[in-house]
Amino acid sequence: MSGREQAAETEKTVVPGITKKAKYRIFILAVLIAGVLTGVVTTRMHAAAKEKLSNLQEHMAGEVLRFHVLANSDSEKDQALKMKVKEAVLAYMEYKMPQHTDLAQTREWVGEHLGELGDIAQAVICGESYDYPVHLELTTSYFPEKTYGDVTFPAGEYEALRIEIGEAKGHNWWCVLYPNLCFIDAVHAVVPEDGKKELQEVLTEEEYDLVTSDAKVKVRWFFFPEKDDK
Repeated sequence: MSGREQAAETEKTVVPGITKKAKYRIFILAVLIAGVLTGVVTTRMHAAAKEKLSNLQEHMAGEVLRFHVLANSDSEKDQALKMKVKEAVLAYMEYKMPQHTDLAQTREWVGEHLGELGDIAQAVICGESYDYPVHLELTTSYFPEKTYGDVTFPAGEYEALRIEIGEAKGHNWWCVLYPNLCFIDAVHAVVPEDGKKELQEVLTEEEYDLVTSDAKVKVRWFFFPEKDDK
């Protein structure tokens, strides 16, 4: 064997080719690295999306006044009573409160007329032969995600006129006093167009697009939510 042939044989012995086992290890390492990078990117996207949703909710919370009625219990009679109280209070506000008020004026009017609104609610309760106490206040509390017609409000803290009937342990009823998004047609979940226009004026174009129309779907996909509530 010539010297050149011997050198070639030696090189083959010292520097062998990559084995299948080594290739498999490299492949596994590459997959792990890709997984880590994907996880980092996804985590950052989730964080950015949650921050954006939080900013949207905080902005909306500063521009609305909601309405919250809590029934005494979940019995059929208590739930029916809740709706009668709600209807009477809204009817009184529609009749008495000046039209075209802004948020501050709406809040001020409600605050100044809590006693009257409480009397209306109590009259309905007594008229239905119940002796439940009723408590009204302007307060800030947590609301889950809620859709009014084709407008979806993200979950979070909002100021609201809160009416508690009796033990206030029954299912709740919500709407929005300002802008007016209380149903004009509850059967078909229709909200006033004027209220939607007022909401559009205080939100950015992107924010309004996210919370209207197919908002529940858009918000869920855009903000990478967890599983839907059952």
